[in-house]
Amino acid sequence: MINLEKTKNPMPQQEPMVRNRNFEEVATGYTEETAVNEAMRCLKCRTKPCTKGCPVKIHIPEFIDAVSKGEFEEAYSIISQTSSLPAICGRVCPQENQCEGRCVQGAFGEPVAIGRLERFVADWHDANGTDNFKAPEPNGHKVAVVGSGPAGLACAGDLIGIGYDVTVFESLHKAGGVLAYGIPEFRLPKAIVAKEVSKLEEKGVKVIKNAVIGQSMNVDELFADGYEAVFIGTGAGLPSFMNIPGENLLGVCSANEYLTRINLMKAYLSDYDTPIQKVRNVAVVGGGNVAMDAARCAKRMGADHVYIIYRRSMDEIPARREEIEHAIEEGIEFKLLNNPVKIIGDEDNRVCGIECVEMKLGEPDASGRRRPVEVEGSNFVLDVEEVIMSIGTRLNKLILNTTENLEPNERGGIGTDEKAATSHKAVFAGGDAVTGAATVILAMGAGKTAAESIDEYFKENK
Repeated sequence: MINLEKTKNPMPQQEPMVRNRNFEEVATGYTEETAVNEAMRCLKCRTKPCTKGCPVKIHIPEFIDAVSKGEFEEAYSIISQTSSLPAICGRVCPQENQCEGRCVQGAFGEPVAIGRLERFVADWHDANGTDNFKAPEPNGHKVAVVGSGPAGLACAGDLIGIGYDVTVFESLHKAGGVLAYGIPEFRLPKAIVAKEVSKLEEKGVKVIKNAVIGQSMNVDELFADGYEAVFIGTGAGLPSFMNIPGENLLGVCSANEYLTRINLMKAYLSDYDTPIQKVRNVAVVGGGNVAMDAARCAKRMGADHVYIIYRRSMDEIPARREEIEHAIEEGIEFKLLNNPVKIIGDEDNRVCGIECVEMKLGEPDASGRRRPVEVEGSNFVLDVEEVIMSIGTRLNKLILNTTENLEPNERGGIGTDEKAATSHKAVFAGGDAVTGAATVILAMGAGKTAAESIDEYFKENK
């Protein structure tokens, strides 16, 4: 039976003016009845275009079919064949550009809510299901995974599933990488991240925290300790700045630092002493998902006015539509076609304003987006006490600088071929450490590719 409705079942969520003052999850999830109803919108296409849009190749029509029959545990089993982190992916993947972007239903109305259904299945399993992982016969090979973000966790999950002895090295005191320090609680509850990591540990993955590879020990020392292959999935956590006057003032920080203090160091909880600035007026520079996260966090930390300053229009803004819509609903003020030129300080060297110039869009640049051009004489000042820079991140070169025979790529990341192999024997890399900042699901896809390549490497070098 097919549900002929042209629109998705709406996602229940907190009211905007309530949620913008708390850190509880915005979306509350489908009920069983709603999930079955939404799953019945699937047209069961023979060509399965949705699967082709998924970086980790989830068997989407199959799991949705199971949901439509009320077979939720079977649906989870199908998803788990290719994805190690379904509860996370269901929440933060940009489905609109991937699986849902290819859904045939989208030609007639809204696509099937694949992401919402994946989240439902994962949450249902956590509440009602059991994990029956059967450890494969150990193959005698040890692999080190550097970084416990989505790329590292995906790689570790696939390798442990085929018999490898896997150890993950994490530089921070909690595993999860950007899932733990970057994405706010109201989008991705940290209990879910911890649970997904614990599932991998229960399967046999060892996690060593507070281990900065490149400092406490280097990649070559991992080999000396008995590891036969290494995967580098350290992400791209080094923030970028604009190099405009005033960036050294008190009250200027990167989105990475701001979000880490809130998410990893729990600055939003009163019983934590994490230092963080709480002010009335905040400017966030940038238009990506991280900028939305920082702005929405600032609102929840008590700011009256939070501005998103972005030099292009709403048509070019890179953040997910859902995140933009949620930000607007929560009272975030968008200053589009504007660009900062100076941060203004008071007599105590504290931020008291940000000077911007209006922009207009010219001809397309190399990215295909229209290039912003300054409108002469259009300068104006916003009164703010804090400026959060969210204009991208790049790779920390610690591992590159401490590993011989490891070459960078043209973007400054770790150089790899299409199979995630680097210039160093038995060293593989993937995710943001290679590509620069991207999405969770693309990082997971890179981790899976690396796991396949590591397995091939051992089979070829018996």
